[in-house]
Amino acid sequence: MRFISVIILSVIGLQVAGQTISDSMPVRGLCIAAPNPDMVDVFVDFIDDELAPLGLNTLVLRVDFQYEYESHPELRGEEVLTKTDVEKIADICREHGIDVIPQINLLGHQSWHTKVTKLLEVYPEFDETPHVEMPEEYKWPNEDGLYCKSYCPLHPDVHEIVFALVDEVMDAFGASAFHAGMDEVFYLGDDKCPRCSGRDKAELFAMEVTKIRNHLAASDRELWIWGDRLIDGKTTGIGLWEASMNNTHRAVDLIPKDVVICDWHYERPEPTAVYFAMKGFRVVTCPWRRAEVALQQVEDWRRIRQNAHPEIAKNYLGMMQTVWSGMDGFLEKYEDVDAQDVEDSLTGSIWSFKQLFEAMKKNFHITQ
Repeated sequence: MRFISVIILSVIGLQVAGQTISDSMPVRGLCIAAPNPDMVDVFVDFIDDELAPLGLNTLVLRVDFQYEYESHPELRGEEVLTKTDVEKIADICREHGIDVIPQINLLGHQSWHTKVTKLLEVYPEFDETPHVEMPEEYKWPNEDGLYCKSYCPLHPDVHEIVFALVDEVMDAFGASAFHAGMDEVFYLGDDKCPRCSGRDKAELFAMEVTKIRNHLAASDRELWIWGDRLIDGKTTGIGLWEASMNNTHRAVDLIPKDVVICDWHYERPEPTAVYFAMKGFRVVTCPWRRAEVALQQVEDWRRIRQNAHPEIAKNYLGMMQTVWSGMDGFLEKYEDVDAQDVEDSLTGSIWSFKQLFEAMKKNFHITQ
């Protein structure tokens, strides 16, 4: 595998590696599912041959329960990554100056379609809504309005367990930042929860973010989360998916400012990164399956970072492509996808990724 040195741009005052702040893009990322064990070597080669030469410097890997946890082996999923697998990925990323940020979904996304994830399977007592049964056949919307379950953030035993997983996976990757997910939290402060009933949903959400942040900060580590629950879906008109309709948005004024916000909008280039930056948060803009949206977000990012006051501009960290299909399909189709081959969300995200990184290299003088 060939070695390619990636220049990591660091902000010093208004200068970034000798450029003005408007010329730099500190975060150039990809968020994708961790590979299955049999695809680790292929993925390592892909990082070496494709991602590093593009100038990618941040890789959010959705690990969740697909690791051989020793602290809680009962929470291992199927086809888990071993320590050796993780070391291979971490080593090639370190060689190219790529920061690996592991993700485990905390609070929300504790179920999917017709089954709960490993945490609620093994510890059903953590379920915020045990009275809401999983459907035999998934459809949306459904009778209970169920999309994804949450764990109860006030259960006295939940954090001891999930924090053990967080620490273990971060140690395995040698990571300095952790992504906690926390998007699309629809079940929170349920009326039937003996601990959360009647509690302010914004305060509950903020308490959980702060608790996770404080745990990480004790080891000098950083918290990243998705930003949708911090946007008012009613006032903005953005709605319940990319914003909040259950009042969690007020948590934006209750959580620590050193939390990094991943601001995702997929169908329209909603300008909410401005909102987070002006609130004092560092923000990363995240597209998905529409290249035209990604390209507009790059242009908006460049224009605002160039024209904003330096105290606001410095909060614009960069762009991160999201891929919500498995790693296997992404690697299998990557080489062949161009504008004429976009036929579904997977190929759309691949084309968006290619267009995004081409635009970033053109606009921000990214070199190897």
